[in-house]
Amino acid sequence: MRCFDAGIATGVALIVLWLMPHVDVEGNDYLFLILIGSLLLPAVGEMIGLYQPWRGRSLYNMLGIYLAAWIATLGLLSLLLVAIQETQSFSRLWMGVSALAVLIIGSIMRTLLYGYLRRLRAKGHNLKRVLLIGKKDNIALLEEKVVETPHAGYIIVGHYIDQDDATFFHKMAAFAKANIFQRDFDEIWLGYPLVQGNRVRHLMRLLAGIPTSIRFFPDLPDIRLLNHRITQVAGLYSLELNYTPLNGPMRFIKALEDRVLGLVLFILFSPVMLAVAIAIRWKMGGPVLFKQERHGLDGKRFRIYKFRTMHLHESSVTKQASLIDERVTPVGRFLRRTSLDELPQLYNVLQGRMSLVGPRPHAMDHNDHYKDHIDIYMQRHRVKPGMTGWAQVNGLRGITDDVKLMEKRVEYDLYYIERWSLGFDLKILIMTLTRGFVNGQP
Repeated sequence: MRCFDAGIATGVALIVLWLMPHVDVEGNDYLFLILIGSLLLPAVGEMIGLYQPWRGRSLYNMLGIYLAAWIATLGLLSLLLVAIQETQSFSRLWMGVSALAVLIIGSIMRTLLYGYLRRLRAKGHNLKRVLLIGKKDNIALLEEKVVETPHAGYIIVGHYIDQDDATFFHKMAAFAKANIFQRDFDEIWLGYPLVQGNRVRHLMRLLAGIPTSIRFFPDLPDIRLLNHRITQVAGLYSLELNYTPLNGPMRFIKALEDRVLGLVLFILFSPVMLAVAIAIRWKMGGPVLFKQERHGLDGKRFRIYKFRTMHLHESSVTKQASLIDERVTPVGRFLRRTSLDELPQLYNVLQGRMSLVGPRPHAMDHNDHYKDHIDIYMQRHRVKPGMTGWAQVNGLRGITDDVKLMEKRVEYDLYYIERWSLGFDLKILIMTLTRGFVNGQP
C-alpha cells in the first residue's frame, strides 16, 4: 500500500503535468518535486496510522486518515518550497490541480480496493482462521459477531471452553506444545470476564510459545465504556475508560477541518444569511439574531448565535418549541423547518467555540435537568458541540420532553465520540446535506 500510494501520487501528478503543455518543465525541478511528494505521503501516512490492517476497519476512518496524510504532505511540501525560496518556480495551477487529483484518484482507488476485499472475504476467500478459548457465554458472543460480519474475513475453526475444571490448564499446556511449529489457525481469541484476569494471565504464559496473534476480548458487563485504550502510567498499565480519539494532534486536525470548511461554508451561505436577515427585519423587526449561553467543551460557557424565530418574550426557564407554538412566527416556522436558523453558528465555528460536527448544544437548564437523570449525559461535553451531529442525521432532533428520547440521543452522541475520525465527520456532513436540512420537528 505504501508503494500503491506513492505510485498513484507520481502517476497522477505526471499526467496532470502532461495535460498542461503551457507549463514550462525545463530541467528536473518538477520531477524532483513529484518524487519528494510521492515519498512524503507514505512516510506521513506511516506516522498517523494509515497503513494499519484494513480487516474490520471502517472505510470512512481510512479515507479520513488518507485525507489528513495528504494535507500534512502538502503542508510539508509548502514549507520546503518556502525554505528553499522556490515558491515562484512552479505553476500554482498545476500544484492545485495535482493535489486535488491525487486526493480524488487515491480515495477512489482505495474505496474500490476496500470494496473488492470485502466481497472477496464475504465469499470465503482471504480469511483468517480463529481459535476461541474462554467461557461459554463469551465464546458464543464472539462466534455471533464473526457470523454477523463475514466481510471482516474471520472464520472460527474451533474452540476450547473453560469450565474451571482442574485439567483445563493441563490441556492448554499440551495444546501449546503441539502447535508451536504447525497449526491450523492464524489467531487465538480469548473471551473472559475482566474479573478473571489472573486466569487469563496464566493462560497467556502457557500460550506464549505459539508464534501467532493472541487477542483478549474482556467482558465488562458493569462498565459502560465511552471509549477505552490501554496506557502506561507510573510504570503501571491502566485501562482508560472514557478516552476519545479527539486528543493531541487529532484535535488540531479537527480544528483545521472546522476552520477551513467553516470559512468555505460561511462564504457560500453568506447570500442566504443576508436574505434571511432582511426577511426577519422586514417581517419581525429587530433583533435579527437570537443569542443564548450554552455549555461547550468541558462544560465551559459560550454564547451561541441563531436567527430569531419567535416573538420577543421574557422567560426565566427555557421552554422547548412545540408543533403548535404561538411564540414561533410564520417566518420562524419556515426557518426552523429548513434549519436555516442555525446558519449563524458558522460564526461560532470560526470562533473555535463550536465544531461543524459534534453533539448539539442544549439549553443550560436542560443540561442541569438531564445530568441528574442520565448518568453519562455530561460525557457529551468532552468534545466541542456541533452544528450537526450523528444523532441529528439519524432523526433524533427537536423536542425531547421524554428522558428515553434524550437517552437515545446521548447514546448516538457518545457513539460519535467513541468512533470519531475525519472520515466520519465528512460522512455526517454529506448526510446533513442530503437529509439533515429538512426538519419535521418543531
